[in-house]
Amino acid sequence: MAMRKKFGNEFKARIALAALKGDKTTAQLSSEFEVHPSQIAAWKKTVQDGLSELFSGRKPLDQQEQKQLIEDLYKSIGQLKVENDWLKKKLQILE
Repeated sequence: MAMRKKFGNEFKARIALAALKGDKTTAQLSSEFEVHPSQIAAWKKTVQDGLSELFSGRKPLDQQEQKQLIEDLYKSIGQLKVENDWLKKKLQILE
């Protein structure tokens, strides 16, 4: 069974930028860096799709920040649900 290679973000960015430059073909880059041409095309597309975000004025959340935000939101939802249930009980007592 073949092991998948793990590539660092800097490596991916360097290859994607080289592909965007167009000085070398995807086949040449593939041979030079030992990366499958479809992988280079995917990294290139990721860069192209993300370029507009650089000019949006807001920093995208990294994975850890997203995870923390989701956790905080679930915590708030849980607290609101408990408070809502408590208020429903008190309302029933008053009726």
